[in-house]
Amino acid sequence: MTDTAHYWPRLVADIGGTNARFALETAPQQLQHIAVLPANDYDSVVSAIRAYLASVGNPPVRHAAIAIANPITGDWVQMTNHHWAFSIETTRQALHWDTLILLNDFTAQALSIPLVAERELVAVGGGSILPGAPKAVIGPGTGLGVSGLIPAAEGYVPLAGEGGHVSFSPFDDTEMYLWQYAKQKYGHVSAERFLSGAGLSLIYEALAAREHVERPALSAAEISERALEGHAPLARLSLDIFCAMLGTVAANLALTLGARGGVYLVGGILPRFIDYFKTSPFRSRFESKGRFDAYLAAIPVYVVLSKQPGLTGAAVALEQHLRHEAAWKL
Repeated sequence: MTDTAHYWPRLVADIGGTNARFALETAPQQLQHIAVLPANDYDSVVSAIRAYLASVGNPPVRHAAIAIANPITGDWVQMTNHHWAFSIETTRQALHWDTLILLNDFTAQALSIPLVAERELVAVGGGSILPGAPKAVIGPGTGLGVSGLIPAAEGYVPLAGEGGHVSFSPFDDTEMYLWQYAKQKYGHVSAERFLSGAGLSLIYEALAAREHVERPALSAAEISERALEGHAPLARLSLDIFCAMLGTVAANLALTLGARGGVYLVGGILPRFIDYFKTSPFRSRFESKGRFDAYLAAIPVYVVLSKQPGLTGAAVALEQHLRHEAAWKL
């Protein structure tokens, strides 16, 4: 391989249903010119990338990696929570790059976990990490992202899955009512249907309908703000249920992966109410698994406060790709 594989800067991006984050990687894990662009302001991913590059002086990028809130199953990408649809190869050619890789955004989140500083982790119960054990990664945002890290000879292998779309399982009578409400409205009820920004709003809406009271439609931010102010019981109940549901789904993931290396909660929602979350119903529900209560009680859970884990993970994925490409060419 020629030296072009080590050409800097590289472009890394983290594209979700709401925002597209971009940065230039000027050296290994040195991210500069981080910018957040509203995805709805651009007709296509190419126009968003060109706008970002123009804003930083159109540097001579040759290698890029994009983490995106979508499954990557081939060359064609049709975003689940946004209107962008594009060919990876056509995008690479349009931007005149040597390399363009795409990966699921939560695969990128998982890749970033080994690089997270201890000061950026907030513990929410449990014991100690078991070295060399699988790690679970999950987080509500525009949708519900799910991934994991599986130990391998060269470190950890990230999982690329769509666990946020598994069927939601009610825990108690209230959650059964919420499931029925969502089932009537949407058909299939996934975990993401409740565990997302829109999901918190749906919980609030359904509880208001159960009480036969008129309530204005509220965003997730408005509900959590009212809940923490202490004088909006319905908002507080909605937030409690949201956290309890997350406990159930996170525990299911921990059991599936055997995640004794820890469960890592990522995304932008939880850090907004981190003090409340530490004493919320999350942890008690996480450990509520009958014969496996003790197993789960030992698993540490962390809220990740890293500002740009998707960009960090995309940079890791790009470096791994270029390294493997170099090995194949030797």
